[in-house]
Amino acid sequence: MAFRDTLEQLQNIDLAELDFENIGVWPYPVRVILLVLLVILVLLGTYFFHIQDLNAQLDSEKQRETQLKQQFENKAHQAANLDAYRKQMAELEESFEVLRAQFPSDTEVPGLLEDITEIGLGSSLNITSIELQPERAAELYVELPIKITAEGGYHDFGSFISGVAGLSRIVTLHDYEITSTKNSGLLKMDIEARTYRYKLQDE
Repeated sequence: MAFRDTLEQLQNIDLAELDFENIGVWPYPVRVILLVLLVILVLLGTYFFHIQDLNAQLDSEKQRETQLKQQFENKAHQAANLDAYRKQMAELEESFEVLRAQFPSDTEVPGLLEDITEIGLGSSLNITSIELQPERAAELYVELPIKITAEGGYHDFGSFISGVAGLSRIVTLHDYEITSTKNSGLLKMDIEARTYRYKLQDE
C-alpha cells in the first residue's frame, strides 16, 4: 500500500516546480531517489577513478610476477648447471688457446712463407712469385693475404694445395685461377693464401 502511495506521489509531482535551492522541502520520494542517484554516481566515480587504477596496478604486478618467476626459473637452472658451465668454459678457453696457437705471430710470417715455398718446390712447382699483401683487420683477427704465382701440372697443384692444408698454422686458399702458358706447355696458377693472427686489444 505504501509503495502504491509513493508511486502516486511521484506521478503528481511537477518537476518544473522543484527548486534546487530548497531541496530540503522536496517530497520525500524525490529526495530518496536523488540520494540513490548520488550514491550511484559516487560509487561509479570511485570505481572509474580509484578501483580502475588499482586493477591496472594489479594487472601490472601480475605481469611482473610472471616475469620474475621466469627469471627465477632461468637463474635456478643456471645455478643448477653452474659446474657444467664452468667446465664448458674451461674447455672453450682451452680450445681457443689451441686455435690461437695456430695463428702465426708477425715474427713467424717469414718462416711461413718459406714453408709455402718449400711445399711448392716439393710438389714440383715453379714458384715464380710469392708476395705479402696489405693486412685486412676483422673483429677478432687480422688477415694476412699472400699472393702466389706458380707453374706446373694439375697433379702438382693438387699436391701443393694438400701440403698447404697440412701446415700446423691456419692457412686458407682463395681466388685461384689456372691458365695455360704459351711457351713451356705448363699451367700457371694464381692463388691467394690467407693466414691469420690474433688481433691485439690496442689494434
